[in-house]
Amino acid sequence: MTSEKFSFELLKESKSARLGKINTHRGFIDTPVFMPVGTLATVKAAFIEDIISSGAQIILSNTYHLMLRPGTETIKRFGGLHKFMNCKLPILTDSGGFQIMSLSKLVKIDKKKGAIFNSHLDGKKIILSPEESIRIQKDLNSDIVMVLDECPKLTKDKNKLSESLKLSNHWAERSKIEFGLNPKKALFGIVQGGIYKDLRLESLEGLEKIGFDGYALGGLAVGESQSQMFNVLENITFKMPKNKPRYLMGVGTPSDILGAVKRGIDMFDCVMPTRSGRTGLAFTWEGRLNLRNSKYKKDDSPINKYIQLRNSNLYSKSYINHLINSNEILASMLLTLNNIIFYQDLMNKIREAIKNNTFDQFYNKYINII
Repeated sequence: MTSEKFSFELLKESKSARLGKINTHRGFIDTPVFMPVGTLATVKAAFIEDIISSGAQIILSNTYHLMLRPGTETIKRFGGLHKFMNCKLPILTDSGGFQIMSLSKLVKIDKKKGAIFNSHLDGKKIILSPEESIRIQKDLNSDIVMVLDECPKLTKDKNKLSESLKLSNHWAERSKIEFGLNPKKALFGIVQGGIYKDLRLESLEGLEKIGFDGYALGGLAVGESQSQMFNVLENITFKMPKNKPRYLMGVGTPSDILGAVKRGIDMFDCVMPTRSGRTGLAFTWEGRLNLRNSKYKKDDSPINKYIQLRNSNLYSKSYINHLINSNEILASMLLTLNNIIFYQDLMNKIREAIKNNTFDQFYNKYINII
């Protein structure tokens, strides 16, 4: 099912947990949803066909990285990311704000010009304005576009956070003007404000006045504790528009996702399942397995006997332990696939639990296991 116009439908609420559906011209997206991260137009160590077969309904790519390499013009020649990377799924692109904060050593923030920084690849000076970020995302042909924001590092300096959110809201307004009218696409605003309730509410109020197709929570997953993150969610989600999708950026672990769904979040992305796969970690319903560990050297059982994609259920833990300790690429591929499938299975089970009014039981069963 596709829709010529981007829209969101809230289907059911179970306390604060929400079941919904995002409609796009490339297909629908069931929420709560987890988006595999394809930063550089690829989900690392995975074929895009396998990502689609895993049940993923949308992926994420990154403006900052793609504008540096291969460059916007290269992707534009193909008509956008979908044809460039052979992906039929909807694509959300992050604006680059987080990467500017985390990767660039020398960043100057100018209210008018935007972010002035040096490329982490070759040191080249780059100016990324709110307007330029939107133009790049249009050239990438993104389905969900994010406004450029300033994503401050973890700090308790309330004055600094206050100034940052004011700047981000100013840039959000400029992003909205540059985005214009694009009914097939969506533009999301990003709520900032650190761990402070009043700042988060101030940021949200400003963004609502501008008006967006969805609202993201940024500035989390930057070093705060899980309890701090959950506290922020409890203080803000009850004020977020019910008829718009809510996106928690850069989160997270399975327990992070369970806790955030319980507090009213609809959308997630994180490198956790893919990065963990490349370091030998497997997510399962019995908990996480570190397959580097020597105890798996003689374990003939598969990680998950039910995963038939790429015949994953035919590979033993013993074999994968051997691949990891031999630095074979296949280990990363098998574990990445396992973890992506686990995350999609998690989201399916969460949606079913909300639908059947059993989310609290599901949450209590797995919150301390996975």
